[in-house]
Amino acid sequence: MYNKALYDHYIARGHHVHRQPFPAALIASVRDEKLSPTERMMTRLRLVFDNEKPVILDGQRIVFLRTVTDVPDIFTEDEWAAIRDKHYIHELGYVSNICANYGRIITSGLEAEREKLAAKLGGDLTDKQRQFVTAALSGIDALYGLVDRYRAEALRIGREDVAAVFDRIPRQGATSFREALQFVRILNYTLWAEGEYHNTLGRFDQYMMPFLKADLDAGKLTAEEAQSLLEEFFLSVNWDSDMYPGVQLGDNGQSMMLGGVTPSGEDAYNELTRMCLQASCSLLLIDPKINLRVGKDTPMERYIEGTHLTKAGLGFPQYSNDDVVIPNLIRLGYAPEDARNYSVAACWEFIVAGCAMDVNNIGALSFPMVVEKAVEAVLPTAPDFDTLMAEIKKNIEEGVEKICADFHDLYFIPAPFYSVLMDDCVEQAKDISEGARYNNFGIHGTGVATAADSLAAIKMHVFDEKTVTGADLLKALHNNFDGNEALLYKLRNETPKMGNNDDRADSMAVTLLNWFADSVEGRRNERGGIYRVGPGSAMFYLQHADELTASADGRRKKEAFGTNFSPSLYVRNNGPFSVIQSFTKCPVGRTINGGPLTMEFHSTVFDTEEGIEGVAALVKAYIDKGGHQLQLNSINRERLLDAQAHPENYGSLIVRIWGWSAYFVELEKKYQDHLIARQEFTNY
Repeated sequence: MYNKALYDHYIARGHHVHRQPFPAALIASVRDEKLSPTERMMTRLRLVFDNEKPVILDGQRIVFLRTVTDVPDIFTEDEWAAIRDKHYIHELGYVSNICANYGRIITSGLEAEREKLAAKLGGDLTDKQRQFVTAALSGIDALYGLVDRYRAEALRIGREDVAAVFDRIPRQGATSFREALQFVRILNYTLWAEGEYHNTLGRFDQYMMPFLKADLDAGKLTAEEAQSLLEEFFLSVNWDSDMYPGVQLGDNGQSMMLGGVTPSGEDAYNELTRMCLQASCSLLLIDPKINLRVGKDTPMERYIEGTHLTKAGLGFPQYSNDDVVIPNLIRLGYAPEDARNYSVAACWEFIVAGCAMDVNNIGALSFPMVVEKAVEAVLPTAPDFDTLMAEIKKNIEEGVEKICADFHDLYFIPAPFYSVLMDDCVEQAKDISEGARYNNFGIHGTGVATAADSLAAIKMHVFDEKTVTGADLLKALHNNFDGNEALLYKLRNETPKMGNNDDRADSMAVTLLNWFADSVEGRRNERGGIYRVGPGSAMFYLQHADELTASADGRRKKEAFGTNFSPSLYVRNNGPFSVIQSFTKCPVGRTINGGPLTMEFHSTVFDTEEGIEGVAALVKAYIDKGGHQLQLNSINRERLLDAQAHPENYGSLIVRIWGWSAYFVELEKKYQDHLIARQEFTNY
């Protein structure tokens, strides 16, 4: 249904011809020492928009294309050094990994917010508040200017339909599905232009459905026309995505949450939910990254719809379990209506649109490092396994304490325009970094399976069966098992492993995660929020593994962990259901920062309807058994190996990395190799 000529133009990167670097002569204006950071942000946004060239491609209906590249930072290197002397800088220092209240703005329009801000200027404001209000007004006006230039360009080339959309938005609220789609595109585009990143799209099917329903009910659109518009919006999210890389190309955080329940608790799955799944299936692009909320009452046909998208090979959808997530967010202090309205950040961490400035990845604890330190300290002399476990508990507590102590005096670059899209910030005349309702910090816990398997091996071989002494095991680890190949084989292949429904290993993970959750109970961060923990790994499945010697589970030095909440790479499990049985024993409700069980299925599993139904049933079983998040990859190892050898033939091959999807040939080899090394299930 999508415009194939427009799609082909994107695939050929034909739109790149319109790109131009930010004018070097203007960099000094961005970094004017007389301007505050808030003023610099708005100066830069205005200059970016002044230099943007309105481009409307042939047949394009959802417009706005980034043409200005290489946008400079607002600070010089010396200024950054001075800031770092006094503050902790999280990642790039810009606001990221949160979600605007798109629904409120596209319904009411930006002029309503502008009027509120203008009224504030006549009131009693601090200098900081006055700067914020002035900058936010400037940002809205800069956007109006670019929109007006797009409207003029549309009229110049005879595209009255595009011009008509801008007769109303973004000043006033949208009155049609097309206007609403264009409005969201404009707002998301502006956040990237302002400098924020990992800008998510939130619960798209919820805030967009009223506009779709009104057009369908009034006969303004047919279902086919609406699907075509939706697919063009999906395409629009990809036009500039290569300009927004994170750790790797594709790691841009443009996630979308679908389904679930409404803030009042009713079933939220709707026609637009289904249409979004279909749009992703049709386009086969890495953005937007689809997430699907489900629960015990979710009917099987929805899992089948989701599995058809998994078959497409995008690594979508990622599933989140409302029955676990919602009550545990409430337990952590989120209001019930906000908890029911949760979405996800760039990868999997749970956020609430419009009101949360949670920093969901403030730090990461390496469970295998915790075990390694304990093994080094006490294993040769420990009289019993409990002594080792006591040392591990202490290490977890000390590790979390250090993380919490290290991340203080956080500094965030102001985000005036983004703040306009958040609840309460305009009313308070405060930047989002000061005016958000929730300010919680999240800590990842990496390599839980490696740590659990190591503890199971130590208990079995050192303390129960006494087939190796603690001192000899430690020596073998130091030597990377060189000369101890028999021991390596035993630890790797004849020892309990997570993923095989073996309580000897699974119980270790339960203990580790409970201690992890215990370590943050009652803690408050400097912003008044709480700490959340979760078994997500992000890129740490490689980074943390590089910091370790060999481990007692038979992992050799430099071998990576499994991604997120998953079995170790080299473990050959008894099938996918045994993996589900192992990982649903864990206290995921207490570790609710997010971190999905990640599983790979050979692409041939999805070749028949029976196979699709089997995988859908497996997903449902995981949710029904209390799993909190799940993501599946449809891959083919032979195809991946060929893509490494002949990348020119696989430009459109998409894979799931940790919490995002990317084009395989654009990844660094270490990420490609990790994906190839993961276990491929050939049945369900």
